[in-house]
Amino acid sequence: MSFKNKGLKIETQVPIPIFWKGKEIGTGYRADILIERKVLIELKSVEKVLPVHPKQLKTCLKVLDLKLGLLINFNEAKFVNGIVRVVNGLDDPS
Repeated sequence: MSFKNKGLKIETQVPIPIFWKGKEIGTGYRADILIERKVLIELKSVEKVLPVHPKQLKTCLKVLDLKLGLLINFNEAKFVNGIVRVVNGLDDPS
């Protein structure tokens, strides 16, 4: 059963605009999956999630004015170990 079968609006390769001095000047990045314009999902297959990966996701959440993002790394022995939840508006623990 897919998200679309559940009646959810799914967008893929969503353009993330770049702003300079308050003006949009182009697209700098494309987000992998956006569900219902509420949850942003970024997909990775890397040996290790680096600190830059959640920071990139948080930046995308800020630009799109979203609250919740999931970073999913498929290169893990257990799927659940590859999921990082990122919330826009919460302080970084570092």
